[in-house]
Amino acid sequence: MQTEFPERYITLGLKIAYYRKKAGFTQESFAERIGKSVNFIAQVEGTGTVRGISLETLFKIAQVLNVSPSKLLEDD
Repeated sequence: MQTEFPERYITLGLKIAYYRKKAGFTQESFAERIGKSVNFIAQVEGTGTVRGISLETLFKIAQVLNVSPSKLLEDD
């Protein structure tokens, strides 16, 4: 994926991984909860790949993790 903001995608993936682990989900259980494949979750969370997600998926992820979507997008 071509983007001007690869670091933002990587940061988003790292935040998803952090909150997923904090909530006690494995990649497998989390993927099932949001209706995506484990491969998708691995790509989003991985630092070697830039993988975009839709707003619909972002909202579902935030809902399952019980965090606001903006929390996942904030710059720290």
